[in-house]
Amino acid sequence: MKILSPALSQLARIRMGRIEHFMQYPLQVQQQVFQNLLSAAQYTEFGKQYGFSNIFKIDEFKQRVPVHNYESIKPYIQRVMEGQQNVIWNTPIKWFAKSSGTTADKSKFIPVSVESLDDCHYRAGRDVLSLYYNNLPDSDVLTGKSLVIGGSHQVNKLAPDSDSYAGDLSAVMLQNMPFYGNMIRTPDLSIALMDEWEEKIERMANAVIHENVTSIAGVPTWTIVLIKRIFELTGTDNLADVWPNLELYMHGGVSFTPYREQFKKLIRKPNMNYLESYNASEGFFAAQDILGEEGLLLFLNHGIFYEFMPMEEYGKEFPRTLQLHEVETGKNYALVISTNGGLWRYLVGDTVQFVSLAPYRIRVSGRTKSFINAFGEELIVDNTDKAIGKACEITGAIVNDYTAAPIYFSESGSGGHEWLIEFETMPANLEAFIDVLDNTLKTINSDYEAKRHKDMALQRPTVRVMAQGCFTEWLKSKGKLGGQHKVPRLNNERHILEEILRFVEKH
Repeated sequence: MKILSPALSQLARIRMGRIEHFMQYPLQVQQQVFQNLLSAAQYTEFGKQYGFSNIFKIDEFKQRVPVHNYESIKPYIQRVMEGQQNVIWNTPIKWFAKSSGTTADKSKFIPVSVESLDDCHYRAGRDVLSLYYNNLPDSDVLTGKSLVIGGSHQVNKLAPDSDSYAGDLSAVMLQNMPFYGNMIRTPDLSIALMDEWEEKIERMANAVIHENVTSIAGVPTWTIVLIKRIFELTGTDNLADVWPNLELYMHGGVSFTPYREQFKKLIRKPNMNYLESYNASEGFFAAQDILGEEGLLLFLNHGIFYEFMPMEEYGKEFPRTLQLHEVETGKNYALVISTNGGLWRYLVGDTVQFVSLAPYRIRVSGRTKSFINAFGEELIVDNTDKAIGKACEITGAIVNDYTAAPIYFSESGSGGHEWLIEFETMPANLEAFIDVLDNTLKTINSDYEAKRHKDMALQRPTVRVMAQGCFTEWLKSKGKLGGQHKVPRLNNERHILEEILRFVEKH
């Protein structure tokens, strides 16, 4: 790899010219992406339905094509999953990225075309390396292997004869990765794509401890699980002892804030670098272009046309959306995208804020709905309301109010969720109530189910029974007593839950 590294790093640096082009000419680049998308899809069923062939302006596109959520675009995707083509995109689609579900479905299946792989996900991956080398020209990151902690995939059960497949985005990317990508990553596909996570972590740990790993890419949850197993196998408590040339951890998917200090303890190395990216099932949207500074550079030439919905427009039948030249820093926008995978004016579900307008840099500020996504579980209020309802139905309990927040990973154990629940009628058996709550969440949310597998990433929920009236008194203390004010159901951080606990202790 020492021989190949100079050539690969030179290619990464050459790519910086193209990145600088879309940084300098963002509006023109997005206009070209828009035209390319409509031209490619004009003869698809979706394109014919909305008259793509005679749309020449972005405002016309906005007027004709409604903003879609997953439920409204699902009928088109369903047909593609069943083997029909030229429905939403003009080239065959046989891969689908499986992600957390909606209020109606356990999982979403996002179409992944050849173009979205090559011109979005893989191109953005190369751009991340280019940005890293631009920060650290003397880096040796390509002299060793990148440890990729991916997911798994399986044949699409809805149409087993259609040659279509569904799985985690990371698994879809690994399965289709170009040869040069496979040269610089570890472990091999037979391990990387395993379904059984307990065995996968074991085999992965044994396979990679003797490699020269210079970078790691993966969500913090499973990365920590793997690191702890490697420590058990090697007898060390510092990953730098195992991989002295390790220099980069690329993370994304969940907030890194709760994990940052823990990683510093796990990898005690002064020149260790951390790089955040925003790579979702729907597309690779952004990545850090300046190490150590807030803000992810928005990728504008990667087959995605962006719109930004002011949050006051969210939920309206005909919401107003903005283009890049209309956005402001510090304001929350719901992300709306049209892609070379066949998503059209699709509401991703994430909210972003711009931290810079020249170039355009964003940060992920949250979700359009209340949620917990500290470990990649993507739990939404609809999930927890249904689980609470089922637990009450089975145990005879009545719940007045509740809130939940994450319990972060510690050096001694996995993460979890802590629930504060105020009962009108207590369940006869609280442990049975918790079991129903937990099992129902597994049934209706595939990401929660995966993280709960054998308690590896998420432990069984912790429930604290609160005295009747405590939530009302807490709201009253904040001057928020009234019909329009409610206890937040879910929080991705612990500050509200801990504030309630402190209030209860004092009163």
